[in-house]
Amino acid sequence: MNDDQKGSNPADRGGKVGRVIREYGLDGLGTELEIRWTGKGGDQYSLRALADRFNQRVLEAALEDAGVRSLEGDVENRYRLLTDDDVSAGMHQQARRELERAGVDVDALESDFVSHQSIYTYLTDHRGVSHPSSAEPDPRRRIEREIDKINALASRTRAVTTDSVERLASAGLIDEGDTSVFVDVRVTCEVCGSVSSASSFLESGGCSCRNDA
Repeated sequence: MNDDQKGSNPADRGGKVGRVIREYGLDGLGTELEIRWTGKGGDQYSLRALADRFNQRVLEAALEDAGVRSLEGDVENRYRLLTDDDVSAGMHQQARRELERAGVDVDALESDFVSHQSIYTYLTDHRGVSHPSSAEPDPRRRIEREIDKINALASRTRAVTTDSVERLASAGLIDEGDTSVFVDVRVTCEVCGSVSSASSFLESGGCSCRNDA
């Protein structure tokens, strides 16, 4: 029995990450996540990178179960089309339809994707792993965590809006035409009047007028 199968209570068997590992037969992935996060294998990966890696493995397993043969780079590209905020709504929907035609339950697949916070909980609470830098909180990681929250909300807003437009268009209540939905979260400085994206604002440490003061 591997580490991802320990315990009789599902709540004690790795949470969502552990469940997905078991359901998709991704034996050894838990150990891989631990090694990559702690840097024991050489390179050290962020939680965000680990979440992307994990979700790509889930997508790859779903494609294999559906009998879809993937070329090199195909899984990464499909994942990007499904999750990247820079991908147009049209390309996103096309990627979903292609997977559905191949026999993949896309809704179930996307519900099994995990966040970087789920990876963190899995590693720290269920595997008892401590990050080498855990003794001193990394300010950069805190900023990345907040950016991830904002991006997740923006992505959800875009998906809900796209779905609303398509449903109303299908019902003949609006003329959809050739449309794409974009969600752009911006921060305005009331001191100097500058406007920047929320992620840029946080990554820059706030407004430049404050930093230059």
